[in-house]
Amino acid sequence: MLTIESLTHLGMGRASDGRSLLPRVLPGEEVEVAQDGTVRIVTPSTDRVAAPCRHFKTCGGCAMQHAKDDFVAEWKRDIVVKALQARGLSPVFRPVQTSPAQSRRRAKLSGQRTKKGAMVGFHAKASNMLVPVPDCQLLTSALIASFPALEALTVLACSRKGEIDLTVTETALGTDVLVETDKDLTPQLRVELAALANQFGLSRLVWNDEPVVTINPPAQDFGGTDVVPPPGAFLQATKHGELALLASVQEITAKAGRIVDLFSGCGTFTLPLSKRAEVHAVESEAAMLQALDRGWREGHQLRRVTTEARDLFRRPLEADELRSFDAAVIDPPRAGAEAQIATLAASGINTIAMVSCNPVTFARDAKMLVDAGFELPWVQVVDQFRWSPHTEVVASFTRK
Repeated sequence: MLTIESLTHLGMGRASDGRSLLPRVLPGEEVEVAQDGTVRIVTPSTDRVAAPCRHFKTCGGCAMQHAKDDFVAEWKRDIVVKALQARGLSPVFRPVQTSPAQSRRRAKLSGQRTKKGAMVGFHAKASNMLVPVPDCQLLTSALIASFPALEALTVLACSRKGEIDLTVTETALGTDVLVETDKDLTPQLRVELAALANQFGLSRLVWNDEPVVTINPPAQDFGGTDVVPPPGAFLQATKHGELALLASVQEITAKAGRIVDLFSGCGTFTLPLSKRAEVHAVESEAAMLQALDRGWREGHQLRRVTTEARDLFRRPLEADELRSFDAAVIDPPRAGAEAQIATLAASGINTIAMVSCNPVTFARDAKMLVDAGFELPWVQVVDQFRWSPHTEVVASFTRK
């Protein structure tokens, strides 16, 4: 008999034997582990619930469906708390914002051919086994409704023993699909794919890096401005999560007349902020900036937006380049932005809104700013990757 003492940041339970890490358990539970590794819950936690998705036991897409929502929110908050405490920081935490079930508007699925047709789904945890998920409780109903199209695509795109990747994104005018496959795009296949896209009402179909057909522009609404992102471009996982992050960013930068948006992507923050401030968007991917700029030029009642293609890891904006801005927004990848944070710390900017998808690098970068004279009055955890170990954070930094 083992007792679960705590959870790791990946949701694995630390057992009382000091060496076992067990999945789908909760602190305080007593469990038995069979020789084949099967875990039996002997004494369940009061925080345990029945998983809402019938695929939970086999699919590797979710880790925490066996716990109450309040428990998961507190666990995710504590991940960020501990990362900051390790750096000597103890800010105020606002209540966690959790995206509802069936709100994931973008996902990367896999497809395989079968004897009867095709199968589309997620992989089992730490496995190559593909699990079909027709009743997935993460994805929006529009993405679930696109599964027949994805299965038909898999039949065309996949070899008998191979596998393809399908990045699917919900848009107002149909699903946007990026197919990643080793199969060559022949003229005959192009005709078949175009017919399939029309049959299933896809907005856009892209084969590796090559657009096959665009029936309707796969636009995303960023604060009332439509932007057509490049195929496979980064997009916040849920609209709820995007709006929660945006609300905090707008609050932090409310008094700024000129804002620099670092790692801007296609304009998730740039375009809504440009309703009341001039914004300079900096991003390494030129195609994303082109989409942002096109959206701005076709938008209405927006202030001046400028763009700059630049690798902020190798060439961060220097302190003198930041001199003309009242505030900065920074939303780096999981690696954080140590070099760019260093120049922000040395600049004259007094207000920074930092968004992060990695509590560890967020804490590292936050410590650098605090050591440079910034205050960290509050932190907001946003959980748009529901039931997973992934956690997002937005925080306000104000120079003393």
